Amino acid sequence: MAAVAQNVVNSDDQFAKNCNSPTHNSETDSKSSDSKAEFHKNINELADILSKLNPWAKEFVPSAYRQKNDQSFDNNFPSANKNSGNDSFPNNRRRRSNVNQGRKRMNGRAFKAQREESIRRTVYVSDIDQHVTEERLAALFSGCGQVVDCRICGDPHSVLRFAFVEFADEHGARAALNLGGTMLGYYPVRVLPSKTAILPVNPTFLPRSEDEREMCARTVYCTNIDKKVSQVDVKNFFESTCGEVSRLRLLGDNVHSTRIAFVEFAMAESAILALNCSGMILGTQPIRVSPSKTPVRPRLTHPTSN
Repeated sequence: MAAVAQNVVNSDDQFAKNCNSPTHNSETDSKSSDSKAEFHKNINELADILSKLNPWAKEFVPSAYRQKNDQSFDNNFPSANKNSGNDSFPNNRRRRSNVNQGRKRMNGRAFKAQREESIRRTVYVSDIDQHVTEERLAALFSGCGQVVDCRICGDPHSVLRFAFVEFADEHGARAALNLGGTMLGYYPVRVLPSKTAILPVNPTFLPRSEDEREMCARTVYCTNIDKKVSQVDVKNFFESTCGEVSRLRLLGDNVHSTRIAFVEFAMAESAILALNCSGMILGTQPIRVSPSKTPVRPRLTHPTSN
């Protein structure tokens, strides 16, 4: 028994010596440094993997942020397999959106500035004799500067009408104000700065040749036509009171309650007579007739394929 106890004591002493020996300490430190190096290696590998993931990919975006359909979602959130560089970040999309909105604001400001500049070049003329034509009115103001456009408005049957005259520059408009009180026909005209610009006519509709200008002289523009009135009714109405109609274009849609028409006569005298029809009843409504600025062009016929 004493021999067994002595062996145990000797074994414990030997274990203590081994633990306290420099060789054992170095082995322990070596194992500890190896485990730390492996841990840092795993952390670096995990960080590298996570850095390659796209946080805006579908699988990482909450369903509450997704759009109604996949197409709109793809437009708003770039998928993980698209290597679009900085385009994957929402800040860049927001920046591009702001740029587009800025361009729209710039276009809106440019349009507003152009409209205001057009208003400054326009004068409002009132108390115009019903027999005064746009050509005669434009000739009156041509001494003030280049006249770009001239529009007489109002019922031709009215004793007095009004007009807008637009000049090429502001100097012409300022000079035109001095013509207030000038006798034109039977009445002195009044000239004031305009508060509105003249709505431009589509250039493609304007006459392109001398023949088309001659066609305009034989054409009238008719508005407020009853929708129940047919093209034959309009033609018969003007032929019975004015003269032969060579071409007629009746236009309308489902939005407006009335229709319009361009009526071309065979003779210019007939078009002048047609101006006196303004206010007459056609169908159930009084029509308005004014000179046309555009000719009635024949419709293009497309060849039929066999």
